[in-house]
Amino acid sequence: MIGLGDQNASFRVYVENRPKMPQYQQLFDCEAMQAGDINLIYQHCGNGWRKLFNVYAKLLCALDPKLFTFPTQAASWQLYRDQFLLQQASDTALLFDMPQLNPAENIIHLIAGRTHAKQLIERGLACQLHWLNEEFAIDPINKVLVTPYFDYRQLSNEKIKFTAGLLHSLRT
Repeated sequence: MIGLGDQNASFRVYVENRPKMPQYQQLFDCEAMQAGDINLIYQHCGNGWRKLFNVYAKLLCALDPKLFTFPTQAASWQLYRDQFLLQQASDTALLFDMPQLNPAENIIHLIAGRTHAKQLIERGLACQLHWLNEEFAIDPINKVLVTPYFDYRQLSNEKIKFTAGLLHSLRT
């Protein structure tokens, strides 16, 4: 796994690009973030990264607390983002490589963006996506979910709720 977060994460989000900072261009594994790292990425890489981290935290906090512990760890999604997201033992990761699928593992693989999902399939990702509409696809066997990219316009609050429902179905 190449990316940011908990190397043992059971909740993995895949995006195409890394933050354009030297320390992230040379990653060869999954590196846990430290408090304040997300803020540094905002400052150096722009608003798109702020939106991505915000949507990631909002999604985690919208999940069913009976199935996921994320909503119970902080009083708000903002606090969750700043205190837990992508840190050591957070059970979350933001990855820049190909998902390694193993149906026996209880790992959720969320691919942010239809175009990115199609690129991964062209590169050999072996999953059977069932497209629910133009933006969402699911493979319940491999626990793969494709959503719109993590941006307020593409993954609105309404679509975050829809995504949370799909994730509920993958966990039960």
